Amino acid sequence: MGLNCLLLTGDATLLEAIRTGFSATSVELEMRTDAASAIELSARRHLDGFVIDCDGVERAMDLLVQVRGSRSNKTSVVVAIVNGTTSVSTAVDAGANFVLGKPVLDKQLQSLLDVALPRMEREHRRYFRHKVDLPVELLCYAGETFAGKLINVSAGGLALTHFGPAAVDGVVTVQFGLPSAEPQTFQAKAAVVWNDASAMGLRFLWIEPGCRLCFEAWLDSLEAQLRFRESVQTISPSVSAPS
Repeated sequence: MGLNCLLLTGDATLLEAIRTGFSATSVELEMRTDAASAIELSARRHLDGFVIDCDGVERAMDLLVQVRGSRSNKTSVVVAIVNGTTSVSTAVDAGANFVLGKPVLDKQLQSLLDVALPRMEREHRRYFRHKVDLPVELLCYAGETFAGKLINVSAGGLALTHFGPAAVDGVVTVQFGLPSAEPQTFQAKAAVVWNDASAMGLRFLWIEPGCRLCFEAWLDSLEAQLRFRESVQTISPSVSAPS
């Protein structure tokens, strides 16, 4: 699954400039022309980035405030476009990572994307959950150890089915073997963010430095495998049975 970005604007000139600038990237743009539908979309799903026409759409600043106050998008990359009404400092104070003034020039946008895209990629990795099936072990504060099985994992956390009591909460130590030619154990401190009778979700608080690079390499391989499967599904011709 590639990067995704929401563009809020009713300005045809800005729309064309953003489309052109993003055309050479792997980012999928989703367009909205009114703040209400943009807010509704951002409230129900994660997006890696936002481009918000702060002065060209009524209540556009409400979207920026909503994004920074939401659980799923508060660390997403936000580019604010201003045109004299909203100041740069106001946009930054509201949570914008980058600010451009109209008219948006190609060179300005390209320079911004050179910096913003790697941040969007990090955000994507932090949030996007890859499906996995690996044994995992939890060590609770009281010293109890419970076994489980990973359901999915991202740079920011994981979900697992567990075979211990459903009342596990607080901060735990999580460890599992990283699939690799040279096996290594991943170990991290994590907070339990949700829990039910058979599964739980964890958010990483700290990752053991010695295994971080191998963990990131594993996530890269999972992302590459996913993109390959998607590309094969996209380009594979339909096969007709012989007559």
